[in-house]
Amino acid sequence: MMLRRGFNGVSKLRHYLQVVAFTLVVATIQCTFMPDKPYGPPMVYSVLIGTFTWAIIDLGRELIPSAAETGWPQGWQGIALVIAGIVVGYLAGTSLADTLCVHYFHFYPAGASISGADQRTSILITAIAGLVGTFYFYAVNKSAYLEGKMAEARMHASESRLKLLETQLEPHMLFNTLANLRVLIGTDPARAQHMLDRMIAYLRATLSASRSTQHPLALEFERLRDYLELMAVRMGPRMAYTLDLPDALRDVPVPPLLLQPLVENAIRHGLEPQVEGGHITVRATTQESPQGLLLVIEVQDTGAGLPATLPVPGPGQSFGLAQVRERLATLHGAAGALELIAVQPNGTSATVTFPLKSAATP
Repeated sequence: MMLRRGFNGVSKLRHYLQVVAFTLVVATIQCTFMPDKPYGPPMVYSVLIGTFTWAIIDLGRELIPSAAETGWPQGWQGIALVIAGIVVGYLAGTSLADTLCVHYFHFYPAGASISGADQRTSILITAIAGLVGTFYFYAVNKSAYLEGKMAEARMHASESRLKLLETQLEPHMLFNTLANLRVLIGTDPARAQHMLDRMIAYLRATLSASRSTQHPLALEFERLRDYLELMAVRMGPRMAYTLDLPDALRDVPVPPLLLQPLVENAIRHGLEPQVEGGHITVRATTQESPQGLLLVIEVQDTGAGLPATLPVPGPGQSFGLAQVRERLATLHGAAGALELIAVQPNGTSATVTFPLKSAATP
């Protein structure tokens, strides 16, 4: 694949400063092996030859279609550009350095000439330095391209993993709801009909939405409201809820169905075991940390609370919580956390925490 790269002035300036530093090192090495000669002339020649060589190669490659993998021309065009840069850079740099060293800096008397041995040495140093510098920038560009492709592959892998987790989570929620509906059909057909109508509306709103790995927190809260209304049909006055979402956090992106497993867990293990039921509160806040601003989402219930000794979970019992933890780890690594704590005098709090700044980046 060939492309024309857009001109990046900052990148070119950085390249040039690196070239100047490299030419100063070359001049220093020359003086190390020729201690009887002053540092000034080698420095002038080295910097000027390096400047012209860099300008022809680095600026010239912007005029030639380049490979996406390296940002450099391929085939004979790339070879010709490097050769032209070294040859013209040597001739132009040497000519200007002769003028400056004789007429401006007065390093040499007028009419002085460089010996054949010094000239051959200068040509050899220019050729080696030009090839080394070209290979360095070629390798840097290729390395940056490969790192970019690796980051892109990791991003696609994370997106695919999130989609897989979501497709696993949605049937889990649906089966739980259908199981609740089955119980209600045998005890209260009228409420079962109402619950079925609610479930159809909820599924229509959920399944008609476009698939994505993240959506605004406000939409996540709306889906929670629909689900809680669906559960309220079955539980009646035994369940009440409060959704607290500040306006400043409405547009924060989160994975779809991130909070629903926590609400399901609160209903199943907190409210349902109590005859009187209880209240569920879902709130979003922010919290300062040494790593930056954190988004904190808490699902708290006034139900039966955590047992003193947690039982070994049976098949499917810890599915929702495991999915939440895995999705947080996929998106945020160690910075994403899910914590379950007992609330006094009764109830449980499930808290999801992850960096607010990176919330929009899978």
